[in-house]
Amino acid sequence: MATTYESAPELAEALRRAAAAHGEHEKRIGEEDANWPDWYAEYMVREAAGEELPQ
Repeated sequence: MATTYESAPELAEALRRAAAAHGEHEKRIGEEDANWPDWYAEYMVREAAGEELPQ
């Protein structure tokens, strides 16, 4: 699915939301997630599409 952001500030805000959600994800799994780039990407694409977000 294609996901676009209209500006750098909009992309930066999406990254901040993904970072906050990923911090909660790492708390739930009890360890650092070395696969964080894939998790961020999935989160951001789903968020932009209005789909259920990863946990």
